[in-house]
Formats: sequence, structure tokens, C-alpha cells
Amino acid sequence: MVDIIDPAVGDYLLTHCTPADEVLRDLAQETWSKLPGSAGMQISHDEGALLTMLVRLTGAEFAVEVGTFTGYSSICIARGLRPGGRLLACDVSEEWTQVACGYWERAGLTDRIDLRIAPAIETLRALDPAPVIDFAFVDADKTGYPAYYAELVPRLRPGGLLVLDNVLRGGRALDPVDESDRAIAGLNDHIVTDERVDVVMLPVRDGVTLVRKRG
Repeated sequence: MVDIIDPAVGDYLLTHCTPADEVLRDLAQETWSKLPGSAGMQISHDEGALLTMLVRLTGAEFAVEVGTFTGYSSICIARGLRPGGRLLACDVSEEWTQVACGYWERAGLTDRIDLRIAPAIETLRALDPAPVIDFAFVDADKTGYPAYYAELVPRLRPGGLLVLDNVLRGGRALDPVDESDRAIAGLNDHIVTDERVDVVMLPVRDGVTLVRKRG
């Protein structure tokens, strides 16, 4: 494992972005309380603030999220959407997303989020193939990333943005040790050569890749 960000710097970052409101603070606390073994899957607040800003900067109206967990990232994305915007949230766990649904209601976002409980690849393949997605965020099973990428990029509008989380795998993307590491490392290499997109990888937490559809 490689420390991408020094813990002291990480703490400093958290105190120098728009603060989390009560809803996000309570959601983070409940996730750690109810799901201590899985809570590490929750994004950090600074990454959530980045998502909200990116959604607003792209002027997104239709967004897709692959991997919802307890709903922190979906709140951040939905809050950045244009008025009347929609977020399609994909997950396989009713237990985790039950927590999310409660906080979506608290945040006043229920009318903006459509939850699909099913394998995300099936949900994505069932979408209209037209390039109408403005923004997408992937933070799910790492072996599924190549397939998610393959389905999402053709459906991104020109100028649309795809954000991939955990692209550094704690540094193991540099020297893969398991199937998940190899899937991420292979996708990282593929994206750089994909002439449909522009890409930048950022050392945000465990690595975040921004993929912008050309056109």
C-alpha cells in the first residue's frame, strides 16, 4: 500500500472545502455505526464536494451512478444537477440502499433519484444507446469497471464527464496483485489510448480519473 496523500494533508483538505451539512454528517456517522465492516467504501467529504462541483460545472441534467452504497455520493451528485435533473442510481444491495433512501428523503432529493436494484451492467445495457448521459460516477466492484466503461462512454453526450473512483488501488495499480488490481490497471492503460475521450488522473484519495467525451 502507498500513502497517496499524507494523513495530515488529508485532514487539511477536509477542513478547506465546503463543509458537509447535517444530512451528510449524519449519513457518514450512521454508515460507520451500522456497517463498520463496509464503511470504508463511503467516499470522503472532499471527494463528495468535488463531485457536486463537477456536476455543476458540466451543467448536468441526467446522471448515472454505478455503486450507491448508503447514498453519500448520490446526494452529492443529485445536489449538483440542474433543476429537473435526474440521477439513475445502480446498486445490488437493498440493505445498503435502504439507508440511502432515508437520507435522500431527508435531503429533499427523492424526486431526483431513481434507484435500480440489479446488477449494474444489466441496467446500463438496458439504457437507450443514444448519447444522453451528462455525468457518470463509477465506484463499485473493480472487476466490473471495464464493462461499465464500455457501456457508459458511448452513452455520454459530447462534453459529458465520467468519473472513476479508486483507480490507484492503494498503489497496487502500479504493480497489480489480484484480479481487481489487474482490471483497474488494464482499464487505466486502455483509457489513455481511447481516442473518444480526454482523460486526467488525479491523486484524490485513492485516485480519481476524469474522462471527458470528445465531440
